[in-house]
Amino acid sequence: MADYQFITYEPLDDGTIVRINLNRPKQRNAQNRGMLVELDDAFRAAEMDDQVRVIILGAEGPVFSSGHDTGSKQSIAEWMPGPSQHHSVTIDGGTRQGAEKLYLQEWHYYFQNTARWRDLRKITIAQVHGNVISAGLMLAWACDLIVAAEDTQFSDVVGQRLGMCGVEYFAHPWEFGPRKTKELLLTGDSIGAVEAHALGMVSKVFPADELAEGALALARKIAQLPTMAALLAKESVNQSVDNMGFQNALKACLTLHELNHAHWAWVHEDRYPVGKAEDGILGAITGAPATAASNGTSA
Repeated sequence: MADYQFITYEPLDDGTIVRINLNRPKQRNAQNRGMLVELDDAFRAAEMDDQVRVIILGAEGPVFSSGHDTGSKQSIAEWMPGPSQHHSVTIDGGTRQGAEKLYLQEWHYYFQNTARWRDLRKITIAQVHGNVISAGLMLAWACDLIVAAEDTQFSDVVGQRLGMCGVEYFAHPWEFGPRKTKELLLTGDSIGAVEAHALGMVSKVFPADELAEGALALARKIAQLPTMAALLAKESVNQSVDNMGFQNALKACLTLHELNHAHWAWVHEDRYPVGKAEDGILGAITGAPATAASNGTSA
């Protein structure tokens, strides 16, 4: 097993279940490039292991994930030339220019990896707690089931704080519904676990101190099912949603996301590809106030 820096990988129940945890608690599990590449490797390792039947994706610390890491020293160093530069920023379009560079990098490391995790040949359960913000939603939505602590709050704040039309893997209308999606994107508000459960996005809600055991109990129940039955149940649902247009919608909305980046790069003299305070944007995700709860059952 790889020696991971940003995640943990724990086989359980004689290897039939694997628990993968995001492990940057001091950074609120913000997703730097190293974390995403390690997560892809861990998912693939679990997928290759025929003993594994169910994968649980959780997180260390008080927050599941605060989204993409846009400003930590570690993340900045990954992008800059030098000994800490991550190899992935010089491949997959990383040496191209302008919108092409950003589009290719985001396609590979934000969009296509999430789509690949959604189609893993194993059953996946997201175990979420605290805040699930913006790209944190992408990780949860890539999983087949989501179980949440009672205090969990879900939001996509990139509209209010970066002037962007949602994150790269735009599953929002499929998960929240069309009008709730518009409300959350336009306001930056959040919804709680109870409302998310009522919307059908969350499978089960547990008290915070029972979340890990609740997720494991669900995984154990699913692990008892014959692997072919579990796979085809998953695939039947995924193919049904794909035939409704899910995959095409995701790809179309990614192009809108990149157009949004190109707009900001066009209007800013320094070519900065997201909105700034002078554009009327509240500010960077790391410095903005907490999101408000929407007027739902979990406010």
